[in-house]
Amino acid sequence: MSQDSQLQQSVLAELNWEPGVVAGHIGVIANAGVVTLSGHVGSYAEKHAAETAARRVRGVRAVAEEIEVRFEFDTKRRDDDIAAAVIERLSWNVTVPSNSVRVTVEEGWVTMTGQVTWWFQKEAAERDVRPLHGIIGVTNRITVLPRVDVVGLRDDISQALHRSKFITSDNINVHTDGGKVVLSGTVQSFYEREAAEQTAWSAPGATIVQNDLAVV
Repeated sequence: MSQDSQLQQSVLAELNWEPGVVAGHIGVIANAGVVTLSGHVGSYAEKHAAETAARRVRGVRAVAEEIEVRFEFDTKRRDDDIAAAVIERLSWNVTVPSNSVRVTVEEGWVTMTGQVTWWFQKEAAERDVRPLHGIIGVTNRITVLPRVDVVGLRDDISQALHRSKFITSDNINVHTDGGKVVLSGTVQSFYEREAAEQTAWSAPGATIVQNDLAVV
């Protein structure tokens, strides 16, 4: 069996293992570490779960996600109903600062803008709305407010990467320019690549993280 076939079977197995995904409706193609997902699912939350499951498989270097969200006729919701549900959902989340996020919805696609203090607040806002009925996609354009003091940002991130039990690579380079962080070098898995990015985002003062890490 070729490496592409083995990777395809591994991703299919992971999709079947993931309880939030109906794997029978998803097709998988693997080519030199790049996995393409196609087919359809019943919700945006399921679509996101499928992509997340594929990314954590060993050997996956990139994921091209072409899954379509299809709703039953009686479950389709109007854009204004979706917008109202998103706003209400965010209002109950104490992690997201009150009135910090603006929401627009077009044909079921949610776009969030605004400013927050921390990256985890931006992530929390998106994570909170994914399971809502009627959503076919989310664009997260929330920005993280810059901090005045970013001295030592590079060293802080480097030390945090070294402490992390999820990161084994010693070939990660950190460059900073104000609040912008650029990660370069190599890691051994897509999971490790994302863990490094999340670690960088967690640093006080990081406003942009450019992840140029390559999976080898």
